[in-house]
Amino acid sequence: MALIITLLVLGAILMFLETVVPGMIVGFAGFLCLAAAVVLSYLRFGSKPGNLILVGVLVGLGIGVFCWLKFFPESRIARLFISRGAGGEPGAGNLDLLHRTGVAITQLRPSGAAFINGKRVDVVSEGSLIDRGASLKVVAVEGMRVVVREV
Repeated sequence: MALIITLLVLGAILMFLETVVPGMIVGFAGFLCLAAAVVLSYLRFGSKPGNLILVGVLVGLGIGVFCWLKFFPESRIARLFISRGAGGEPGAGNLDLLHRTGVAITQLRPSGAAFINGKRVDVVSEGSLIDRGASLKVVAVEGMRVVVREV
């Protein structure tokens, strides 16, 4: 009985540690400990105690998942993993590039890179091939997409 209890406790601890240790190895080991405890309880004590331990493990996992979903995102540990920064509209910082001129760093067929307003920018031509070194003008900014035309 001590081995079954040890496996249950170890499995619960390893499943909890999975929330902070990446890789799913710890969680898989915890799952194996819990499964081994259930199998051993069936083998040593029969179906009635085995069923009780199985139901207990399933209820415990359900409660654990519920508590993790409810409380983990607001915990101190979660602040290490979850970004709380405000998003904003994608590409809003590129609006200052509109109607600016620059030079193609790579050949645009139709996408590539250009040097515009003192910085490297990923751009898309209006559809035509633009050679490297050609002068460009930004004609549109559509979200993250910067559309250019050869001058």
